[in-house]
Amino acid sequence: MQFTIQGHRLTVNMTGWAILTEEVGRRLDAREGFALATLNLDHLVKLARSETFRAAYAAQDLVTADGNPIVWMSRLARRSVDLIPGSDAIVPLARLAAERGVPVAFVGSTKPALDGAAACLERLVPGLTVVTRLAPPMGFDPDGAGAEAVLAELEASGAGLTFVALGAPKQERFAAAGRQRLPQMGFASIGAGLDFFAGTQERAPRWVRRMALEWVWRMASSPRRLVPRYAACAAVLPGHALRALRQRWRMPAV
Repeated sequence: MQFTIQGHRLTVNMTGWAILTEEVGRRLDAREGFALATLNLDHLVKLARSETFRAAYAAQDLVTADGNPIVWMSRLARRSVDLIPGSDAIVPLARLAAERGVPVAFVGSTKPALDGAAACLERLVPGLTVVTRLAPPMGFDPDGAGAEAVLAELEASGAGLTFVALGAPKQERFAAAGRQRLPQMGFASIGAGLDFFAGTQERAPRWVRRMALEWVWRMASSPRRLVPRYAACAAVLPGHALRALRQRWRMPAV
């Protein structure tokens, strides 16, 4: 499934869980790094507005569909992909690391949340080792000196996989920088996923997610912040849906 943003093509290349786990497992075995992004409508909005974000996304090796609208558009294009949210990918990726004896690291969120997530995941995933937990301060610049210091700590920790919980676009920009600085390390951008495991944020109940209404749950919890975001997402949806139909009928993109 492809998306075209400001003339740049973006492909959801991790089209299913089996493909994702096979590819990440292969890279962990080979100590070959990667950057993983999870695409949603909010990202499409931000990508259209920011050349810096587009450059960061171009550096991502693996891209999944994180959001039902992305999945629905893939079906319109007859290039169907599975829904793979960053939050749902944490445990499978942690298991792959644990099975291979690859230590993991956390970057982002807050120190209490990272501590809580580490304790929870180490209980859930036998053999998992979280070797470092780094919570950058407010105003963290993913391209600045502070990011270089975080990457130096990651390198010294011996981690082979880092979960990045900085929110978009910071996490993807940090992962892109890390991909260059530490080519043997995997970087998985997972948004608020670690906070869910720590219990510092509450995720929508499973039945809400099954009905594809998690966005309603989130918007009700923080309307002032999220109503404008979801309005912007709704505004770009028709154009991307039309381009998906063009892919379906193999018509030239415009």
